[in-house]
Order: sequence, then structure tokens, then C-alpha cells
Amino acid sequence: MSFVRFARTALVTIALVAASAAALAGPAAARGLPTVVLVHGAFADTTSWDPVAAELRGRGYTVAVPDNPLRGPGYDAATVEKTLAGISGPVVLVGHSYGGAVISNIHNPNVQALVYVAAFAPAEGEPVQLGLDPIRFPGSQLLPPVLQVKLVDDAHAIGGRNLDGYVASDAFHRVFAPDVNDATAATMLAHQHSIALWANLEPSGPTSWSNTPSWSLIPTGDNIIPPASQRFMAGRIGAHTTEIAASHAVLVSQPVAVADVIVTAAGS
Repeated sequence: MSFVRFARTALVTIALVAASAAALAGPAAARGLPTVVLVHGAFADTTSWDPVAAELRGRGYTVAVPDNPLRGPGYDAATVEKTLAGISGPVVLVGHSYGGAVISNIHNPNVQALVYVAAFAPAEGEPVQLGLDPIRFPGSQLLPPVLQVKLVDDAHAIGGRNLDGYVASDAFHRVFAPDVNDATAATMLAHQHSIALWANLEPSGPTSWSNTPSWSLIPTGDNIIPPASQRFMAGRIGAHTTEIAASHAVLVSQPVAVADVIVTAAGS
């Protein structure tokens, strides 16, 4: 083999190896996409994000879904921060429902965008409960007997016990997720996690949305956080807002629409 032919063969081999390495790196790495971190809300766990996570991964995104302890915005934000600390590069931080209060309390320089999905976006010093003010924002059905309370073991509470709230099983489908089928609602109910009542009363800390671009997806059929409340909070934080005909469980019933908003935020 002549030197010229050898050199050409070597160059072709190098090019093929480089192309294979790029393919193995995956579309997210190749295209420089941010990592999407999905924070679940009350009365749910990480599985509530499964449909959205699958949609985003199918579009080439790396997705992380940390556990949200549902103990209070300060404690929960610190817990999610541990996941963010292990991510290099830009992040899009997404919160559903009470998860919006958690992401509002996270301050990480890698977070380039916040996405609120049927979520609270409290101001500094505000408790989440203020977003359910029945005088300004009537319509929430998160009241007894739909809302039930129970004593739970909680290592982080004084005396190791805490008072938690949860959605009654006979109201879960009708109130929380009326736009999913019976089987899906049953699965969601089986994965329900209660939330410390204190989490709704704890004043929020300094807000991340004050200096981070934000997006808000508001389901117009939300029986938990009234759409009027969500519009007020979205307007206050200057969020790019999209409304959709869906329930509070929009992340399960309309995962493609939720993913579309997240992708828009990721491309900002």
C-alpha cells in the first residue's frame, strides 16, 4: 500500500471513530441540550412525571426526576439541590403543583429556565396556602372531605411525628385527575404521597424566578389550584404563559403539551 493510500485509509478510520463517538454520546450531548429536572408536587411521587420524562427522552433530552420529600419548601429545595449539584451544564428546572414552590426556592447557577406546570409560584415571605385564598381565587376543591389529614412518622419533625394532608381515595379521580382513565387514576392513587400541612404554611424564601426566565402552563380545568390563582402568579413573575384544557394532572393527561412547553423553555 502506498503512503498516500495509507494516509487516506487512516483519515477515513479516524472520521468513522469520531462519528461513532458522537453517536454514543447521544443526541443531548451532541446538540448541547440542557438537562431537564422534573420536581413532582403533593399527592404524587416521581412516577407522576413518567409520561413527560419519556416524551423528553424521546426528543434527546437527559432527564432527572428527584424525589421531593414534601416536608416544606426550604427542606425540599435543599434536597433537590443535591441532584442539581451532580449535573454539569445548563438545567431547565420544572415544578408541578407544590413543586413550583420548591423550584422557586432553588438557587443554582446552572438553571437557565424555570417551568411551572399547574404550579404555585410564591413570592418571598408567602406561604403556598395564600395561592388558595378562596376570596381572591375561588374554586379549589382541596377542602374536607376531599382533603384528609393523618399522623405520620417523620424523622424531620419535632417528636418524630407530623400531620400530613392527602386526597381522599373516593375523590382522587374526580377532583385531582378527572381527565385520565380509571386505570391510570388508580395507579396515581396508589403512588399518592401525603404532604406535611406545614409545607403549605411555611413562608417562601428568596425567589429564583426573580432573575430566571420562567414559563407557566395553566390547565383551565384545574380543581386544585384555581386557574385564576395560577394566572395571577404567572403574571407576577413575568412568565411566558400557555393555557390548556386539562386538569391538575395535566402532566399525565397531556404529556406532549407539557413537554412542548419545556422544550420551548430549553431553547430560550
